[in-house]
Amino acid sequence: MPIARRSVLAGSTAAAAATALGAAGSAEAAGRPPSAASALLQRTPSRLDVPGVAGLHLQFGADPGTEMTVSWISPQSVRRPQIRLGSPDGGAGRVVDAETRTYRDGLSREEVYVHHAHLTGLRPNTTYLYSAGHDGAAPETGSFTTAPRGRTAFTFTSFGDQGAPNLRRAVKWPSGDTPSPSGPFPLYTSSQAGSPAAADIVAAVERVGPLFNLLNGDLCYASAAGVFGEDRVATWADWFISNSRSTRLRPWMPCVGNGENEKGNGPLGLAGYQTYFTLPGPTTATDPETRGLWYAFTVGSVRFISLANDDVAIQDTGDTYVHGYSGGAQRRWLERELKAARANAGIDWIVAFMHHPMISSSRGGSGSDLGIRKAWGPLFDAYGVDLVLSGHEHYYERSLPVRGTLPNEARTPVPVSTRTDVADTGKGTVHMIIGGGGNFATTQDNLFEEPKGRVVVDLSKETEGRHRKAVFVTEDAPWRAVQDRVHTHGFAAFDVDPGDRRTGRTRMHVTYYTFDGPYGELTPVDTFTLERPRRDAHARH
Repeated sequence: MPIARRSVLAGSTAAAAATALGAAGSAEAAGRPPSAASALLQRTPSRLDVPGVAGLHLQFGADPGTEMTVSWISPQSVRRPQIRLGSPDGGAGRVVDAETRTYRDGLSREEVYVHHAHLTGLRPNTTYLYSAGHDGAAPETGSFTTAPRGRTAFTFTSFGDQGAPNLRRAVKWPSGDTPSPSGPFPLYTSSQAGSPAAADIVAAVERVGPLFNLLNGDLCYASAAGVFGEDRVATWADWFISNSRSTRLRPWMPCVGNGENEKGNGPLGLAGYQTYFTLPGPTTATDPETRGLWYAFTVGSVRFISLANDDVAIQDTGDTYVHGYSGGAQRRWLERELKAARANAGIDWIVAFMHHPMISSSRGGSGSDLGIRKAWGPLFDAYGVDLVLSGHEHYYERSLPVRGTLPNEARTPVPVSTRTDVADTGKGTVHMIIGGGGNFATTQDNLFEEPKGRVVVDLSKETEGRHRKAVFVTEDAPWRAVQDRVHTHGFAAFDVDPGDRRTGRTRMHVTYYTFDGPYGELTPVDTFTLERPRRDAHARH
């Protein structure tokens, strides 16, 4: 499958690291003096009473060019968690102690330990090797590449609604001559919302080899496991352990969805999410209730903004209903962020990622949410946000570039162009739903045939299961561009092309892939280009 050259180059960092480590090990085996990098390979047998290093994952710091956090999980307290940091050419350079944070699950009463080593003073656009370990456990190794500075090419990927692979399934073999509804195969049940695709997407992302991946909420659905009296902690562990094939090599930067809201885990149900991740903090980071729930970071000339839209969404979809929990603080922070980004001559693009969508052609699902359109839509328009990524609906769809709304109850976004191959985001915002990350309950076959959508505008006094029923209005959808009505799962890859001052334009080349099998074989489904003026175009000669 042909992949853009930038993607191949971005994915080569892990291979380079492996080559360096392998070379060091070969030298030692041949009796030659090993390079210092071989220290990262030194392993001691694990003690039986000490848990191993599990669920290794990376997160950018506030400055992705110079900061990275390496994290892992353990089911009990451990001694001296630390990172040994090195590079392919410089070997094992320094040791960084990890901070341990804990929470106790409100259902199982299990205590979870997460170890975070914050690395600073790194060089931009540089590959590093590391090993993570604690006393009594064999270290685990990984590598990462820091973000580049300035206007430069890089690749990132995005999807939402993954779920944990069905690692906790209970197999029920048919006995005697009792026929099985599934034919000759065994039946099984699972407390997790994932499917085989929840594991396969990890290999698929690694085929592209992005600098980083964006997670558009509903990560592992541990809250769903809790509804059925199953182990939420084990679901999180399965998700991290399966994803570590990629997350040990590149950051997977999350936004929080309704699936992360776990009843009994803190005032917002988000104590698990906040313990597992160390994310760049906004000015509200000192508030423990909202720490890490919204944040921003810059890579190259792109400003990325992660939003927690259960705060403004009308829908009742979490374990607890938390609408309005920030008291407007998140919206005020978002406006400050957008204003600062548009005032920065080094920022061309603004990309927001959140869970609930502002556009959706879903006929029977959650649809769009008027609360989000009211709270954030005017800010996206006023400050010219280029791209908004979301999940929540379990299929793929994208909009035409939109700016402003119709004077109706739904505040329907208005398209500024009808082209589907190229979108000028300097004139309007493109919205994408990428919610087929692995969840078994896909909805690509439950969309309006004609250009229409449903919008949640209120809540009924009636309940449906654990939640209050949504009140919908149906809107015409002039914003609709492209949908995937065939494939159940997929993710999008974005190749950032900074352009040059001569042309005054910068572009993102976008490919939405579906994938198949444990090796993540890729098939492109939708390709298009986003473009906009460079902010420094006025300085060209």
